[in-house]
Amino acid sequence: MKYSMILSLLLGVSAVPALAQAPAPVAMVSSLPMPAEKPTLHYLTASDFLPQRVLAFPPVRGSVEEAEELATVHAMIAHAPGDRLAQAKWDDEHEDPSIFNDALGRDLTKLPQTWSLLVSVQDEAEAVAGIAKDAFGRERPYGIDEALPTCVPVDRSKAQRSYPSGHAILGYSVGWVLARLMPEMAHVILARAQDYARSRELCGAHFPSDTEASHVLGSVVAERLLTDPRLANHIAAARAELASH
Repeated sequence: MKYSMILSLLLGVSAVPALAQAPAPVAMVSSLPMPAEKPTLHYLTASDFLPQRVLAFPPVRGSVEEAEELATVHAMIAHAPGDRLAQAKWDDEHEDPSIFNDALGRDLTKLPQTWSLLVSVQDEAEAVAGIAKDAFGRERPYGIDEALPTCVPVDRSKAQRSYPSGHAILGYSVGWVLARLMPEMAHVILARAQDYARSRELCGAHFPSDTEASHVLGSVVAERLLTDPRLANHIAAARAELASH
């Protein structure tokens, strides 16, 4: 599922009317919110994201397609230089919008309006990803092949939550929003989102089709939130804050 599928989903889901509600005033953020441990939907509706309606089914367990993806992950890890594997480990351990700090050359934690918006996007996207993870129950690469190298010690109890990737949906959803807020930096932002997703494969935590599913969902979620009138003032405040720093 590539860009054509993402575009068709964006057009289809964006056609669903947003709730007719006036934007809420934006209060100044006194302390930085952090991503929720168990995100829940606050702006989107679960029925709009029934997994079987927005994503292709992942390869069947034991299929030729699964074996090919597993071989791809093995090859990626085997041929990756040490510094890229170290980056994958760092990415595994950092799951919040600050993953874009280096790409942007600024510290997003110092921009409270922007940070608050991006955390809201991350939480919404990860809640959508959780619905799909539960529905598909795909086993992770390291669950299928225990000899597969991983960048950090793994939790075998989470081995059946591979499709889609939670880390990757953070990168693609927050990245899409940042790219819309800073179009002059879009190429850098989206390249970082893609690289962050690749780290999940280099960590042995996800298959390529897992991160591509996150690309689809993350883009759709971000576009829906960008057009939600309840977030209009928040988006305007973040755009102004980014422009002034």
